[in-house]
Amino acid sequence: MPDSTLLLYSIIAAALPTLFYVGIIYWVDRYEKEPVWLLAATFFWGAIPSVLLAFLLNTLLGQPLYTLMSDGPYADTAVAIFVAPLVEESVKGLALVAIFLFWRQEIDSPLDGIIYGAMVGLGFAMVENIYYFMTEYWLGGTAAWGINVFLRTVIFGLNHALFSSFTGLGIAVARLSPRLAVKFAAPVLGWGTAVFLHFMHNLTVATGGVLVCFSFVFDWGGVCLILVIILWALLQEQNWIKKYLADEVAQNTLTVNQYRLACSGHQRMLFNLEMLLNKGWRANRRANHFFHRCSELAYKKHHHTLFNDKQSAAAIHKLRREIHDLSQFLL
Repeated sequence: MPDSTLLLYSIIAAALPTLFYVGIIYWVDRYEKEPVWLLAATFFWGAIPSVLLAFLLNTLLGQPLYTLMSDGPYADTAVAIFVAPLVEESVKGLALVAIFLFWRQEIDSPLDGIIYGAMVGLGFAMVENIYYFMTEYWLGGTAAWGINVFLRTVIFGLNHALFSSFTGLGIAVARLSPRLAVKFAAPVLGWGTAVFLHFMHNLTVATGGVLVCFSFVFDWGGVCLILVIILWALLQEQNWIKKYLADEVAQNTLTVNQYRLACSGHQRMLFNLEMLLNKGWRANRRANHFFHRCSELAYKKHHHTLFNDKQSAAAIHKLRREIHDLSQFLL
C-alpha cells in the first residue's frame, strides 16, 4: 500500500470514531453546552501541541533509560510505563489549567471539567492513533493494521479521554469549592489519578500475557466510574436548576410553564424540536439560548451562594434581564 493511501486510511480510521465519541460527550452536556470554540481549542491542544510536546519530552526524559538499557526493546517499555504517563497527562493538563486561569467562568459544574478533559484526551488519542496505525502496518501488514485499529479505537478508544477527564474533574472541583485545602488538593489528586490510570494501562499492555485482560477490565472499570460521576453531576445540575429557578417564578422572570420546561432536559429537547418544526431554525436557536441562560442563571446563583462574590451578583442581574426578554418570545 502506498504511504499516501496508508496515511489517508489511518486518518479516516482515527477520525471517525473520534467524531462519534466527541458527539456523545457533547450530547451528554444537557443543560448548558460549553462554548464550541473553547471545546475546539481544547481538542486542538490535545491533537497538535500536546502530541509534539509529549514526543519531545518523552524523548528527552527517556534518554537516561535508553542509555542504561542500550536502546533495546526493554527501554521502549520502560519509557512507556514510567515516563509517558507523567509527561502526557501533564501536557494535556496544561489546556485545562489554562481554562481554569483564563476562562474559569465556563466551569460551572464538575461535568464541565470532565468534558474539557475528555476533549483534550480525544484530540491527543486521534493523532497518536494515526502514528501507531501506520507503524503497525509497516511492521505487520494489513492484518496487523486492522487489529491495531480495532484495539485503539474500540477496546481502548476512550482511554486518553478517561485519563484527562480526571484531571479536568479535579480542576472543576477546585473551581467550585470555597475551601482552600480543596482548591490545592483536588487538581493534584485529579492529575495523580490520570497518571496512575495511564501507568496501569501501559504496564498491563506492555507486559502482555494475561495482564492484557486485566487492562481491559481496569480501563473499562474507569470508564464506568467516570460515567457514574457524570450521572451524579447531571442530577446535581438538575437539582440546582430546580432549586435556584423556583424563586424566579415569583419574581416574574419565568412563568410556571417555562420553569417546568427549564427543569427537564427531556422537555427542553421536545420543545426545541417543536420550535424547529413549527417556527423554523431561528426560533429553535432562540429557545436554545433561553434554556442555556436559565441554566447559567441557576449555576451563577449557586456560585454566589458559595462565594457571595460581586462578579456572580452582577452576572445574575444581567441574566435575569436577558431571560425576561427572551421569555416574551416563548409566552
